[in-house]
Amino acid sequence: MGAIEMVRTVGEDESEQKVIDDIAAFGWHCVNIMADGKLPPYSFTIGLFQSYGHPELIIFGLKAEIAHQILAIAADAAKSGVPLDLTQPSDALLDNYFCCFVQVPATEYRDNVGYCRWYYQGNGFPLYQVVWPSRSGLFPWHPDATSEFRATQPVIAGASGGT
Repeated sequence: MGAIEMVRTVGEDESEQKVIDDIAAFGWHCVNIMADGKLPPYSFTIGLFQSYGHPELIIFGLKAEIAHQILAIAADAAKSGVPLDLTQPSDALLDNYFCCFVQVPATEYRDNVGYCRWYYQGNGFPLYQVVWPSRSGLFPWHPDATSEFRATQPVIAGASGGT
């Protein structure tokens, strides 16, 4: 699990330095992106791969506080040395619901996790999307999922058959 050689160690402004300082202090940093009219709000990690050899995570359509709580559970698992198995659905992140994990192709990095690309100085990190179900237990790629739910949580991986 060797450290990555080409990560940023100095920020050019306060926000960049906060990312670096948080990773040094906590092992990771959470970035929250506000809804912009095209995409719903989303949050992603920076530093999980550098600190723990764990893929970075992105989650769409939740309030920043909720997204941060979910990502913190996954980060704490990685930090403890017992990371979530991203190849299997997990009920560790949401009470009474299973989340799925879908690998995001590097072609989506520039549009969605630019700050990660800044920190790692390129695309040299894995990224998985945490996909959560609707209250009725449907994932966005399910044929019966509503278009509103799909719009709230776009699946950027494309591997699941979703739109």
